[in-house]
Amino acid sequence: MMPKHAVLLGAFLLPLLNAQAQDTRIGFVSTERIFREAAPAKTAQAKIEQEFSRRDKDLQEMAARLKGMSDKLDKDAAVLSESDRIKRQRELADLDKDFQRKQREFREDLNQRRNEELAIVLERTNKVIKQIAEAEKYDIVFQEAVYASPRIDITDKVLKALNGK
Repeated sequence: MMPKHAVLLGAFLLPLLNAQAQDTRIGFVSTERIFREAAPAKTAQAKIEQEFSRRDKDLQEMAARLKGMSDKLDKDAAVLSESDRIKRQRELADLDKDFQRKQREFREDLNQRRNEELAIVLERTNKVIKQIAEAEKYDIVFQEAVYASPRIDITDKVLKALNGK
């Protein structure tokens, strides 16, 4: 059995807690939209593309050379001597191994640079979110949610601030 004053205390505190919950301001920001639409994110993406364009082109050329060698080996296989065929297969395997290694290094370097640039964008975004939250008296702002009502979505405000508009 519950003591009488606990029931009275609960009855007294319930309206206060309810009133406090109604005054709480909650915001939501879509990080995915920020990375897709914000000017700093677009600038970072362009910077990365420019940095890696030469290596990407080299890899594409190497892939074309590899395909050409493979096609030529398939076409010539019937007329090649055993030793020539083995030699060309070995050259093809060596080039393929080199291509796979360069491709893996390219992906690793690209991912590392992308993560570095996105971290800078995220840091800047977090500063803007904090400024908006303090100026507009938000109690909490979430960046990840399964669902967020458009009513509490402040992504457009953050984008506007990041884009300097």
